[in-house]
Amino acid sequence: MTVIRFVSSSREGAMGIVVRDLAGLGEWSAASALYRHVFGYDQPEFGISPRLLAALGENSGSVLGAFDPGGAMVGFCYGFSAVDHGELYHYSQAAVVAPGAQGTGVGRRLKQAQAATARATGARTMRWTFDPYALRNAHFNFSVLGATAIRFLPDYYGDGASDRLLVSWDLAGPHAVEHECSTVSAPAGERTAAPEAADRTVLRRELIEQFATGRLVRVERHDNRAVYTFERCTP
Repeated sequence: MTVIRFVSSSREGAMGIVVRDLAGLGEWSAASALYRHVFGYDQPEFGISPRLLAALGENSGSVLGAFDPGGAMVGFCYGFSAVDHGELYHYSQAAVVAPGAQGTGVGRRLKQAQAATARATGARTMRWTFDPYALRNAHFNFSVLGATAIRFLPDYYGDGASDRLLVSWDLAGPHAVEHECSTVSAPAGERTAAPEAADRTVLRRELIEQFATGRLVRVERHDNRAVYTFERCTP
């Protein structure tokens, strides 16, 4: 059985990291524990069942772990196949990296491995959601991976505080096509856009309006402003 240890140093970065399918109750349970640890969940309803991970692994899902050279699990992601208007895609439900390994490339390694799993099922795109006001996540999704956001999902989890962007990542690679662009901006803190409630309300409304005719391709922080760049969709 795999024993999970939470790393406290990132000196080696992603060097020596092994990303592979998880197998067995020990590794599925360790992944569930890492997920709860990273997000700080202590409510049982927010956990991940190891049996669910077992089922996903056997039925065209992705259940992947990243391990450091000492065998400690430092990252985990899982997802499943889905269909939208005839398009087969892979939905990445969650990807987590242990606190001490964040910012070292482990997240990118996990996404790349998950993309390979998705391609093997016949999927040409991968989707996931993230907080539209989290600037670090926006940088990773748009600037590092090259994904785009195709929908704004207000209060996605129904808890009053879970606005999300639905991201689509073309697994065949980026396409170089010129589009008409427009921008929306808002005050920004160090890690979040529109930290004040009044600014958040305005930004939320403007993002919803922009998604009616475009897709979000970039979020950048300039001085004390967060700038959201949209590409206009063509009929």
